[in-house]
Amino acid sequence: MTATSDSWGRTERERAERGRAEPLDALSVRQVLSLERVLAGEPEVVAGAAHLDRPVRWVHVAEAADVGVMLSGGEMVLTTGVLLAGDEGKQTEYVRSLHRAEAAAVVLGLGRAFPAPPDAMRRAAERCGLPMVVLHRPFPFAELTEEVQSRLVRRKFAAVSLSESVRTALTRLITAGAPLQRLLDEVARHSGCPVVVTNLAHRVLATAGERPAVDDVLRDWERIARQAGGSEGDGWIRAELGGRGEQWGRITLCGYRGDGAGGRLLADRAAEALVLHRMLGGGSASSWEEQSAQGLLTDLVSGAVPARQLLPRARAAGLPVNRRTFLPLVVRDGDPARLDRTLRLLGLPGLVADLGDGATAVLLSLARDQDADALAAHFAARLRGGADEPRPVVAAAGPRTAWDDVPAGLREARHVAEAVADSAAALDLPPVVRLRDVHLRGLVRLLRDDPHVQSFAERELDGLLRAGDDDLLSVLRTYLATGRNKSRTAQLHHVSRPALYRRLEAIRARLGVDLDDFEQAASVHIALLAHDAQQGGTAPAQPH
Repeated sequence: MTATSDSWGRTERERAERGRAEPLDALSVRQVLSLERVLAGEPEVVAGAAHLDRPVRWVHVAEAADVGVMLSGGEMVLTTGVLLAGDEGKQTEYVRSLHRAEAAAVVLGLGRAFPAPPDAMRRAAERCGLPMVVLHRPFPFAELTEEVQSRLVRRKFAAVSLSESVRTALTRLITAGAPLQRLLDEVARHSGCPVVVTNLAHRVLATAGERPAVDDVLRDWERIARQAGGSEGDGWIRAELGGRGEQWGRITLCGYRGDGAGGRLLADRAAEALVLHRMLGGGSASSWEEQSAQGLLTDLVSGAVPARQLLPRARAAGLPVNRRTFLPLVVRDGDPARLDRTLRLLGLPGLVADLGDGATAVLLSLARDQDADALAAHFAARLRGGADEPRPVVAAAGPRTAWDDVPAGLREARHVAEAVADSAAALDLPPVVRLRDVHLRGLVRLLRDDPHVQSFAERELDGLLRAGDDDLLSVLRTYLATGRNKSRTAQLHHVSRPALYRRLEAIRARLGVDLDDFEQAASVHIALLAHDAQQGGTAPAQPH
């Protein structure tokens, strides 16, 4: 008895594992019992009530005691029990035979053979974990068979149709060279629920779907993802991403409300498309992670999305956000990949994103007891290359302890980086540049789009701008940036002092100013700073 019971238990566990992957052409026992035609027979579950979600692949009418040899698994077996009446041994063997064949359920029509549920069958079914249902009213089995079979066929056709529609749409996008986000948007459109792509550590690489719904999913992503990892009961359907024996991520449909089998087909088609997209040069999991960070930091810098709405995305991207100090940095002329590697080497949690025009945003998340200034200086020191390599400019805003203040901090750091970009080589800058270090240059940067400032710059520099003499402009820029240091200016331009004096005299003549006069020189300096700022933020390179 013990061995048999253990065998039944082991079979039940194996069956449960297989039941998680519900076949495409299946309804659950519970769904079949809720059909209007079946309800007319007044069904009652008398055993195995805990297993009503077992999939029904087919409906079969059978009376023989050895019915199991005619089954292949997943059948709901209908019987009147006419060949089992009066023999409890046959009744028990009938149930065991169904169990061994992995039938989904047995439905017994009460009548002449069994006016009430037979105890022997009920006890055997309960021990096996086989749902046993009795029908209290006479019921044509043919009607049940017809209803279930037609539904199964329609269900299979709908799922396959959806699958092929998605496959066609995604293949067309991949062929057209569409980016990852476009593929995910298409998956979200078909699924009607948030779609999340993660690496194996549950870090979010990309999302799609309606923004409020996505944010709700991401709010506590890691905990939710781990809890939902082994169950699809709430519509969380996952498909693994990988190939050639290597798994590198997964895609999850979060809260899919349609048919479970169709949802799994949809997730599988999406996974196939993402793997193909990556194979054809659409990037790796790490590049998708970079795109995720770039989208987040770009939204923070632009202010187009309130910071509080971006908090779930930051948390899901792996950035610690609870009780942290945030240090916004912008690096000029720094390789984003190198910056990211440097963060990892230093063990600093943070995000890196290319903002374009040679600027890279870096957002560090530090523990409250860490020295933000010291860590910023250490980070900047690690970025220094050889003597012949240009030194990246590391601009920093003040540390922020509130997430809502991070966007302003990133914009401040970007402003500082832009303010020193024009003449970093001629300025004696600290390793980490802050707002207090840019002085007048920073103010002019803020006002560069003001029409009055633009008019002032054109008027003050008209004599040089009309002549188009870039060489004299470059000399003027260096001379003013070095505090009118003639020796230093001559050295930087690799000319003799007499040659420099001749160029300065030419500048005085064309502008009609006395550069030895502090106020006039200051006016020209401000005009030149404004002019450089108006030219897209990048002045001609300074001589070395």
